[in-house]
Amino acid sequence: MPGVVLTFIFHYLPMYGVIIAFKNYNPIKGIWGSDWVGLRNFTELFDSPFFWRAFKNTLILNGYQILFAFPAPIVFALLLNEIRSMMVKRWMQTITYFPHFLSWVVIGGFVVAILSPNTGILTTIQNWLSYEGSQLFLLTDSRAFRAILVISEIWKNVGWGAIIYLAAITGVNPEYYDAAVIDGAGRWKQTLHVTLPAIMPTIIILLVLRIGNMMGSDFEQILVLYSANVYDVGDVLSTYVFRLGLFQGKYSFTTAVGLFQSVIGFTLIMIANRLSRRVGGGLW
Repeated sequence: MPGVVLTFIFHYLPMYGVIIAFKNYNPIKGIWGSDWVGLRNFTELFDSPFFWRAFKNTLILNGYQILFAFPAPIVFALLLNEIRSMMVKRWMQTITYFPHFLSWVVIGGFVVAILSPNTGILTTIQNWLSYEGSQLFLLTDSRAFRAILVISEIWKNVGWGAIIYLAAITGVNPEYYDAAVIDGAGRWKQTLHVTLPAIMPTIIILLVLRIGNMMGSDFEQILVLYSANVYDVGDVLSTYVFRLGLFQGKYSFTTAVGLFQSVIGFTLIMIANRLSRRVGGGLW
């Protein structure tokens, strides 16, 4: 019962504010006193080239995250499972869990310090090697910005994400491995034919949840790391809404963007769940 009450208060009750997407919201008049404008905010939204740029960047960046960052904890958990020394295993877990507890502000500080064209590690290595290449600040380079986002995401969350997969691996019946050994399977084939199929339902569920969050994730990471120089590849829907809502006061317009995000996210999670049910997974 407390869970239902909390969900209603913090997730369903605020939904009534969505109606300002169909109004010309004026803070003085309030939500109900503001004038209705119908679908004008959505018309303006779909006519804006900056919106479609943010929409494309959102899909591309999340596609990269799913392609590279999502499998990273799975691979890391499989590698940790092969370590026989408990001391080494715990040491590796502790080292890789640590970045997850740092905020993106701190992680962003590390990234800036590493990539700094004056005092960064890359510049220091270039100087050691007497390399005379250009000392470009990679965070302002459109060609490198998306790669930096993916790498920093992996660095921050790979250890934490591996916890769930390690728990799933721990639950695999040891008799399956004994049977595989009798059949002549080595460690690689045991991983391929026993461990991976056993944790596949967990992978599918987390993948469906990740796809459902495609339209609204990674806001803090991008907000900390991006700049006007990389808006063409780094500006996503969340940061687009943040800029327009906070600095330009377009509350109705940004609510329309948020509603669009929610509809697309809901559609994606429904499609992903339907596809996952065909391979034996799914959330419901």
